[in-house]
Amino acid sequence: MNTELISYYEAIEQASCDMLAAAKSGDWDAVVKLEGACVLLISQLKNAARQKPLGNDAARAKARIMQRILVNDAEIRHLAEPWLQDLVDADEAVAVGYLDNVKLQFELQGLLLVRGPRSCALQAHSPRVMYRFQRRSAYRVRTLDRHSPSARLRHPALPDMRLALRVLDVSIGGCALFMPSDVPPLEPGLSLHGVQVELDADTRFTATLQIQHISSINPQAQGLRVGCEWLSLARDSERALQRYIDQTQKRRRLLSLD
Repeated sequence: MNTELISYYEAIEQASCDMLAAAKSGDWDAVVKLEGACVLLISQLKNAARQKPLGNDAARAKARIMQRILVNDAEIRHLAEPWLQDLVDADEAVAVGYLDNVKLQFELQGLLLVRGPRSCALQAHSPRVMYRFQRRSAYRVRTLDRHSPSARLRHPALPDMRLALRVLDVSIGGCALFMPSDVPPLEPGLSLHGVQVELDADTRFTATLQIQHISSINPQAQGLRVGCEWLSLARDSERALQRYIDQTQKRRRLLSLD
């Protein structure tokens, strides 16, 4: 018997048992994660099966395992249907997935639950806009100097002092600001409220920033690099920021600036 291939089927069966247990407890996040593990195991199984097919005994063992997996799958679908209907009835629904190291996200419109004799599926309109987020904190791009990107705020220790700091780079997770040497210092951990960010004529929003770190750039720069994290960024602002990141990345490639 080809024990290596059978071990893959057994691992998939165990994952389906874990999915069923998670579904019974209402932990649908765990179900989704385990489903991803199953997809990986199935891919590995297909590659292994090409090299060494199953013999008769192993094929019979596989059939018994598959029957148990199908029973688990049917029960999971039965438990999921009320949850899926709640999703269809929700005011908003967002699909999230990963392609290599890139997170893809888009809104679902026109959701419809389609039931079949053995399974059910969600149907939706093709997305009009798809957002891409690089995994890490996020993909970071240097801003284009010709747009004079800036962040305008009041100094937290000196409210009467208005600052207009140059934005050096941005990501969906935060940004880096240039703080001239003649500006009273800011401390890591400090929150900056009501920051008016203007990256270009089409990308303007107000945000709260938290300073994560401060570092020197070079002796000639006459200033410091202030690394910040976005806090409570509004959804519209996040979308505008992601569009700016995508467009800036494309422009830099076209202009060979990187």
